[in-house]
Amino acid sequence: MAREFIVEADGGSRGNPGPAGYGAVVVDAATGETLTEAAEYLGVVSNNVAEYRGLLAGLRAAHDLDPTATVHVRMDSKLVVEQMSGRWKIKHPDMKPLATEAGRVFPADRVTYEWIPRAENKHADRLANEAMDAGKRGEQWSAAASTADLAASRKGRGELRDQPPRTGTVTTAETPRADSRAARNVATAPVPKPTVGWASSPDMGAPATFVLLRHGETPLTPQKRFSGSGGTDPELSPVGLEQAQRAAEALARRGTIETILASPLTRTRQTAAAVAERLGLGVTIEEGIKETDFGAWEGLTFGEVRERHPDDLTTWLADPSAHPTGGGESFAETAARIAATRDKLIAAYAGRTVLLVTHVTPIKTFVQLALGAPLQSLFRMELSAASLSAVAYYADGNASVRLFNDTSHLRP
Repeated sequence: MAREFIVEADGGSRGNPGPAGYGAVVVDAATGETLTEAAEYLGVVSNNVAEYRGLLAGLRAAHDLDPTATVHVRMDSKLVVEQMSGRWKIKHPDMKPLATEAGRVFPADRVTYEWIPRAENKHADRLANEAMDAGKRGEQWSAAASTADLAASRKGRGELRDQPPRTGTVTTAETPRADSRAARNVATAPVPKPTVGWASSPDMGAPATFVLLRHGETPLTPQKRFSGSGGTDPELSPVGLEQAQRAAEALARRGTIETILASPLTRTRQTAAAVAERLGLGVTIEEGIKETDFGAWEGLTFGEVRERHPDDLTTWLADPSAHPTGGGESFAETAARIAATRDKLIAAYAGRTVLLVTHVTPIKTFVQLALGAPLQSLFRMELSAASLSAVAYYADGNASVRLFNDTSHLRP
């Protein structure tokens, strides 16, 4: 009878694109035993490429163990899972060859894919981060450096509820099990416990807190027209100017804003100016938080786009890497831009509260990234004009969504 393996894989990029790495682990589906770990520093690549490299490494490691096995892949990358399952098209030139190569490791009928939340993919995530940390030191990851808590990982899947921790050897796909001194050391050395979470020290200092203010209404807002960074750059309407004033009063009552950053577009600069005048602060323009460019759809309603570009719209709604008609920016590209901007601002404003005056897609993306949700979650968020949201970023790398789409200050 063929063996059954679970492959959990992850990849990350600090900057997207930036210094990147992947991690993968192969687990015996019947016993819950961790059989193989693999991780590698990749240099500068995108997050999606790193995730595909992690998948490929996991599948190859499983194939080295038993080429006749059936494999169940678990990843927190919705993009990779949907594309490898055949439900989404693969358009990006960097990912097509990786997906093709991954599809050749095992016959398609012996591999299944499942999306899991990031919290359930901690083993592979930890390996990916160890690989990136090693790369930062000018080294490559090795099995001897692994600190992944294997027993905790198995218990998290509910596979070892009443069993003592196993001490089986951990190897990489490149290292023969029988002759690996490093692997034997990993098997016998005590495994450090993770320090992230409520069990860690509660004093991590003040977080970097981003208060996210969507600009007030423009003439296009009540008509629900696409209005991104590639359109006519409309000004605030009289209603929008009033909303900006009300938001300014609410933020003055909050009393915690230390810095104001605004998208370069007119409607955000006008909204930020109203707040800055009330708080007695200046405004710094931040290109990274501008709205998505919606290409040929700028100025059109959703219905008009469906009527004129039905195929492009259907693809765009299903695939975050798809572009609007005529170019523009995909949601995946916006997410990469926002992630890079987020990291830059967290480093610059650690422990401070910063107001970001921005747009619908950037605010939703900040929230989506903080929650570790798939990009499709953008379509499931309602964000009103002049609404307030907030995300806090802690020293241990965790984020906390503290407020979303608050419009209480706009009521009479």
